[in-house]
Amino acid sequence: MASLPLTAEDRAAIDAFRRDVVEASLTDLVIVRFTAEWCGPCKQLAPIIDKAIAETGQGRTKQVVVDIDQQRMIAEQFRIQSVPTVYAFLGGQPVDGFVGVKSEREIKALIEKLLATLPPTDEQAGLDQLVEAANALLSEGEAQQAAEAFAALAREVPDREDIVAGYARALLALGQPDGADAALSTLPVDSKDPSVLQARAAVELARFAAPASELAILESKVEADPGDHQARLDLASALFAAGKRDLAADQLLASIAADRTWNDGAARAQLLKLIEAVGLGDPWSVSMRRKLSAILFT
Repeated sequence: MASLPLTAEDRAAIDAFRRDVVEASLTDLVIVRFTAEWCGPCKQLAPIIDKAIAETGQGRTKQVVVDIDQQRMIAEQFRIQSVPTVYAFLGGQPVDGFVGVKSEREIKALIEKLLATLPPTDEQAGLDQLVEAANALLSEGEAQQAAEAFAALAREVPDREDIVAGYARALLALGQPDGADAALSTLPVDSKDPSVLQARAAVELARFAAPASELAILESKVEADPGDHQARLDLASALFAAGKRDLAADQLLASIAADRTWNDGAARAQLLKLIEAVGLGDPWSVSMRRKLSAILFT
C-alpha cells in the first residue's frame, strides 16, 4: 500500500523537530516532553520539568513540547503509547527518558548526569580559566584582587555557585566574615557544590577567631589539664581561625587519640570541618586524613 503524502503541517512539524531537537542536541541537551491537553499527569509534570531545567540546566538544556494530538506524525514515529513520555536527546538521538511523572530530584539527577557528558563550550572554557585565575590569586594571598575578580565574574554569571563561593572566601581572607556570610546566603541552603561547602565551613570556623590573650588562656587550660577535651577543641578552633592550621590539627588529633568517643566524636567532627574548609583535595587535607585514619584504625 502506498503511503499517504505528507501534508504541509506534517512537513512543518518534521522540519521543526529536526531543527529544534535533532540539530540542537548536537551541542546541547534537549528534553522532549510528549503531552496532551486532556492528560492530568502531563499538567502535573510540566512545572516540575520547567523548574528542574531552570535550576539545573546550566543554560545548556532546552525543552521541546510535543502535543500528540496536534503532532501525530511525530508521536507515531516515536511510538508514543501513553503520556507523559519524556525523551532526552544528545548528539542527535534519544539517549534516555521515562514514562509517567518523576520527582524533581529524579529529573534534576537525570539532567545533571547527561550534562556531565557534554564538552564545555568555548565560552565556558574561557570562564573556567578566569575562575582558576581568581582562585590562584586567592591562594597566593592576593585576597583583594581575588575578591574583585570574583565579584566581576559573579556579575556576569550570578548562577555559578563556585564563583559566589570564591568571592565569599576572598572576603573572609580580607577579614570580612559578615560579608562572606551574606554572599553565601544568596546560594541554595542545600547546595552540594564542593566550593560552597568549603566556603561555608571556613565562614563557620572564622567565628572562633580570638585575640592573642584568649589564645594564651586556652593554651594554659590545655597545659594544666591535657584531658580537658573541650578546651582542646576550643583552642583548635581559635588556632585555625588565626591561620595556625597545623597547630589546630595537632590539638584535635591529640584529643582523638586520647578519647575518640568524647562528646560523640566532637573532635573528629571538628577536624573534618577544618579539612572541608581547607579543601578536600588540598595536600594538607590529604595529610590530615591520613593522620586521622592512622589513629582510628590502629
